Amino acid sequence: MTGPHGVGIGWRPEIAGFVAELPGLRFVEVIAETVPTGGPPPEALVELRQRGVTVVPHGVRLSLGGAEPVESDRVAHLAAVAELLAAPLVSEHIAFVRAGGMEAGHLLPLPRSRAAVDAVCANVARAQAELPVPIALEPIAALFDWPDDELDEAAFLSEILARTDALLLLDIANVHANARNRGTDPLALLDRLPLDRVAYLHVAGGAEHGGFYHDTHTDPVPAPVLELLTELCARHRPPAVLLERDGHYPPAADLRIELDAVATAAGFPPVT
Repeated sequence: MTGPHGVGIGWRPEIAGFVAELPGLRFVEVIAETVPTGGPPPEALVELRQRGVTVVPHGVRLSLGGAEPVESDRVAHLAAVAELLAAPLVSEHIAFVRAGGMEAGHLLPLPRSRAAVDAVCANVARAQAELPVPIALEPIAALFDWPDDELDEAAFLSEILARTDALLLLDIANVHANARNRGTDPLALLDRLPLDRVAYLHVAGGAEHGGFYHDTHTDPVPAPVLELLTELCARHRPPAVLLERDGHYPPAADLRIELDAVATAAGFPPVT
């Protein structure tokens, strides 16, 4: 399967120095919309590429789940970033971020309806036609279900993957969050997903507020998420796993411990 291998971390300017010093790092993920395409990529990413570290552009603004056709200029930017970074694939979310010309500023969940499946598949096909590399689709964490859901999550995701031939970016933290907030069994979902389509995994931290578990990306990865990661890898170990962290960065020593804990849970050698 095309894509990254080993253990990675989300590249952010705030931790660029830390990332550059990780000897066992195999890949990083960069927010595609933050990479300009009018010149060379950030020097730190160039240096990682020279070390043999794979860089994966991760889009957040395509709105693949929107009812409106995906905007060609946004796809063109993602394609240009992929070529600029010599990426083996790109990734985006099964979500929508705009409607009626308004930007939400957040990844919003879709109703699990057949109409939503059609909309996602149409937009993924439009994106695939313009992208130079494969695309992996990431299901998001959601605090609610729409009242007009027609499919459960496993059926919804499996149909999208079957109809688009896209890869799956599976976020174990999202699986944990959704199961905890819905009162469902996360292992039951994993047992029904086509795990052989997983390009790589996400792992991130979260916290409980107001009776809900929030996928914050600013808290440590909790033990249940690491345990779920181990359970998944016992069923089918994907080729790569990545730690996401988007703020409230801990001291470097603590971040190294967290990154190595993710590697150990997934059965990979330590990164540090």
